[in-house]
Parts: sequence; C-alpha cells; structure tokens
Amino acid sequence: MPKSGYAFVARVRRRELPTRIALAAFIGATAWVIDRSIWPLWWFVAVIVTQAIDWAVFRRLSREGAVDPTGVYRGLCWASAVLTGAVYSGIAAHLWFQGGVTGQQFAMVQIAGALLHVSLHMHHQRALLIAAVTPHVLYFLGLPLVSAALNGSWVEVLVAVGCVLYLTHMVAAVRQTSATTRALREAGEEARRERGAAQVANAAKSDFLAVISHEIRTPMNAVLSAANLLRRTRLDARQREHVDMLMDAGDVLMGLLNDVLDFSKIEAGKMQLERAEMSVRDRIAALSRMWAPKALSAGVRLKVEVADDVPEAVLTDPLRVQQILFNLLSNAVKFTRDGEIRVRVDWVAASSTLVMAVQDTGCGIPEDRLAGVFNSFEQVEAGTTRRFGGTGLGLAISRRLAELMGGTLTARSVEGEGSTFTLALPVEAVAEPGRFEAPAAPAETPSLQGRLILAADDHEVNRRILTLLLEPHGCRLVTVENGAEAVDAAALTRFDLILMDMQMPVMDGLQATRAIRGGGANADTPVVALTANALDVHRAAWAEAGVARFLTKPIDPTLLVQTLAEACAAPRAARAAA
Repeated sequence: MPKSGYAFVARVRRRELPTRIALAAFIGATAWVIDRSIWPLWWFVAVIVTQAIDWAVFRRLSREGAVDPTGVYRGLCWASAVLTGAVYSGIAAHLWFQGGVTGQQFAMVQIAGALLHVSLHMHHQRALLIAAVTPHVLYFLGLPLVSAALNGSWVEVLVAVGCVLYLTHMVAAVRQTSATTRALREAGEEARRERGAAQVANAAKSDFLAVISHEIRTPMNAVLSAANLLRRTRLDARQREHVDMLMDAGDVLMGLLNDVLDFSKIEAGKMQLERAEMSVRDRIAALSRMWAPKALSAGVRLKVEVADDVPEAVLTDPLRVQQILFNLLSNAVKFTRDGEIRVRVDWVAASSTLVMAVQDTGCGIPEDRLAGVFNSFEQVEAGTTRRFGGTGLGLAISRRLAELMGGTLTARSVEGEGSTFTLALPVEAVAEPGRFEAPAAPAETPSLQGRLILAADDHEVNRRILTLLLEPHGCRLVTVENGAEAVDAAALTRFDLILMDMQMPVMDGLQATRAIRGGGANADTPVVALTANALDVHRAAWAEAGVARFLTKPIDPTLLVQTLAEACAAPRAARAAA
C-alpha cells in the first residue's frame, strides 16, 4: 500500500474507472426507461467528461513514489472529487421530480450506492472523502426536503430522517473499515519488521554456528589426531585404555556438534538430499558389524532379519538412511541392559516402501511421554541426560530426515518391556544393481609414496599433526602458515597436491586457491580443502573455487590418506586415458 493516502485513492479511482462508467451506462439506461427523454443521454455524456477530468487530475498521484499534493494541486483534487460526485448523482434529481414514485425510489438507491462506493474507496484520505461525499449527501437529504417544501407534504420529511439514519450507519461502518485497514497496515508493517529481524537472527545464528564449528573442531583436531598418533605407539594395557577413553569422549563430542549442525540445517530448510543406489543387505550388514560388538559388550544380542522379498538395491539417500538407523541403534544399545535388539527389514511392494524396524527389550517409554520423544532437545526424563548423555536431538533429526525423504518414523513402546521404532521410506527398487553406482576404482591402489604435498594451515599444532600423519606414507610435506605463503610456494615448485585450510591470516584458503588456479605451475594441481568450517555454505564456496574434495576437522587419518592418494592419482589417470 502506498504511504500517501492521496496516491492510494488515485490508484483505486484509476482501477475503478471502467466500473464507474459501466454503472453510469446502466443507470442512464434505467433512467431512460423510467423517463423517456434526452436528459439521461446528456447526463451520461457529462459523466464521461467529468470522469476524464478526474483521471487527468489524479493521474500524477497514481504513479509509483507519489507523495501527498500541496497547495493548488490539493485544491484541484478536492474540486475534481466534488465535481464528479455532483454530476454522478445529478441524475437522481431528474428522476426524483420527473420519474414518479419509481423514479424517486431509484434515485435514493442510486445515491445510497454512490455514497457507499465513495466511502469504501476513499476513506484513506479524510479531506478527500469529505469533498467526494458532500454532493451525494446534499442530494440525499436535499431532495426529500425540497420536495416536502414544494408540495407542502411534510410526510416526505420522514424520508430525510431515514436518510439520516442511513448516513449514521454508514459513518459507523466507514470508521470500522478505517480502523480495520489501519490495523491491517500496522500488522503488515510489524510482520515486515519481524521478518527482517528473523532474517537478521537467522544470519546471526548461521554465523554463530560457523564460528562454533570452527572453534570447536580446531582444538578437537589436535586432541583426536594426537590420540590417534599415540594409539600407534607401544602402550601398555592401562595406557591404551586411557587413549581409548580419550577417543570415545572425542567421538561423542563431535557427534553432538554434528547433531546441532544437522538440526540447524533442517530448521533452515537447507538440508540437501541425494539420490543414489543403496545395497540394502550390505548397508544393514555394515551397521550390524559396527553395533554388534558394542551391544555384546553391554550384555545385549543384536539380531538382523531381512525379508526375502526385499530388493537387492534401492534408490534413496544412503547416508541419511544410515544416519537414522545409526541413531535408532545407538538408542537401543544405550537403553537396553539385557535381552536383545532386533533389526527387521521388510518390503511393501504395493507402495514400493522399505520398512526398517529396530526393536529392543529395554526399559521402554511411558505412554504419556511417547509422543514427546521426537521433540527437539527433549528426552523421556530429566535424569536421562545425566545417566546416558546426549542432547535429545537424535530422534528429532531422524524424524525430520525421514519426512524430508517422504517417509515416516514412528514409535510404539510398553514401559518395562521395550520399544520399537519403525522407519518407512518410499524408494525405487533397482532392477539392475550397479547401474547407478560410480565407476569402479582403478585396480591399482592409490599411494602417497614419493608425492610432494603442500599443506597450508595457520595452526602450528595442525601442521605438526599433518606431518606426523602423512610422512610415514612416503610423501614429502611442505608446510606454510597462510594463503599468501601457499601462493608463493606454488609459484616456485610443482606439487602433486595442495592441502588448504580455510581461515588463515594474510590470505585465506579460498583466495589462495583462486590465485593458484589463475595460472602457473600448479594451476591444475588438485586442491583438497581441510578445514574446521563444515557448513554447506563452506562446501559450496570451496566448490566454486575449484575444489572438489572437502575434508573436515578433526582429521580421520584413514580418510585423509585415502582422499589425498585418490586426488593425486586422478590427474595421472586422466592423462593416461587421454
């Protein structure tokens, strides 16, 4: 809505011009039927002329950015409103005196309609409204009073009294309409302010999560990488137990951080799903191998059953399916002290639905708390976090992921007997497994032996850890502490691979990568991002800079070596194919 009341009225008058002319044609035709004379035609011509004048007067105000008129122009707007009103209801005077009882009735209806139309469309500007309704009101009250005076029949004064009552009700309606319009305008402005505040808050939340992710992952990289290196040394039983405790605690902390980041992405609507081939039995077997020892150590048996009619492979998001089942199995192991955990996979051919159920014989969930287990940051009871840990996000994230994939995640439980969580996902069965898989890796296992690698990281501990992790694999590492030094080093020496951090002083990793890609000996050298910035926006920024491989801290030693070896081998394989 325009800020200027005059501008709003001008736009309404321009939009309603065809309607007013069409109504004038109808009124003129009706008046001619009631009183067959030339006056209805002359009246219609006068309406066309005055409407054209009105359009010309208000034309400037109907443009974008128009402001309230001042001085003579404002008076011209008032005069135009008075003129069009006087002419438009002028036909009522003719019908009142020349049309008999039918003409008088039609005249009153015509004026009442004109008053209602003007009031509803011009109440945004009070002065203009008064100017527009004045001629109609004079006709409305004046005609019965003049007729009573001329005819000496004071009974017609009652018609004027009825007109006054009508005007009273109309004024009340206009006030209510104005109040409603004002309230809607204020509500709209408040909604715009709140939307702006929400956008600012969302941006602040994203920035906060990015900072938290970076600031937690950086020291955790040092802690977990040092623990990994320590695990490779000769340790006695007690020392190895201490290292295992350190690794387990670090894994829990990183799991909590990943849960918070996943939840924030889902809340912001930025969670991206992929569609790839998943071997159902292989995926379930991998989860069984991972969780069976943990369940056994807790005194619980893990059993897996896959129905015979379940397809060998389906198209879905394998990573998210694994994440959901991982959460369900984690909870089952956590809350089951004895008995068994059963994973059952079934296939509903009619709806092409893969149904995976995780059933345990644990403590169960009270019926009155069952609905709340999927709420964010909520657990069955307050002591759950103290006894078992966790944020209360696992099931909330799992259900959101299931819904994003078009499926459902439901729960049923009997307190003291156990719980069953059922994941149902609509998927597409793959008739020829392997058709959607990525090309097979080369027969020769990639190696880092003899490779020259440039690593840029501003943290001295991280550079030392990279050296300790990579040099045992036969490669030679050149380390620098910022992006500018990386660009200088890349200009002097041809490297097999460049390992780049993101946030560094002097020049960050993205700027350095773009500079290296700009030309020189390493313009086509593979660049692998190794950073504590793990959000999707960071991945997108790296991809735009020409980095296809992305690793996050804390460093997974095995994944690091495998990724670097594959990246080094890729250019050689491409040249050999050419």
